[in-house]
Amino acid sequence: MPDLLVNLLKLPPLEPRVTELSAQGINVRRARPFEITHVGQFIEENFSIAWADEVSVGFANKPVSVYIATREAGVIGSAGYECTRRSFFGPTGVVESERGRGIGKALLIASLWGLRELGYVYGVIGGAGPVEFYQEAVGAIVIPDSEPGIYADLLK
Repeated sequence: MPDLLVNLLKLPPLEPRVTELSAQGINVRRARPFEITHVGQFIEENFSIAWADEVSVGFANKPVSVYIATREAGVIGSAGYECTRRSFFGPTGVVESERGRGIGKALLIASLWGLRELGYVYGVIGGAGPVEFYQEAVGAIVIPDSEPGIYADLLK
């Protein structure tokens, strides 16, 4: 899976997406430091322990560089930035039963705005799975010769 590059100066607005999801009972917001256990458990149960480890780094950042989507006080999606490397987005995921509602897109855009607020002009989506999603959502472009990127020589 290739890495992608995103121009953070050309991001779509976040607020309309957050408002639309809120009307459906879904909240997208920055995670709080004291929520690390709940968020980590959600990620480990629905995705992987490696992703939970990556996101744990985001809870040490100030401000926390993890966004979550919640419904009825439960986590249904998460996204991190500056967890793996500087200026990197990810990991991110939405529980399968909630996909297709725009939650992942909102988490992506919130996180990329977070990178922009840190002063970056470009963000990197490392080892991007659904390349077409990122291209459509934020105009991401494939970085040539970026495979395997930083996710090589992984521990098993």
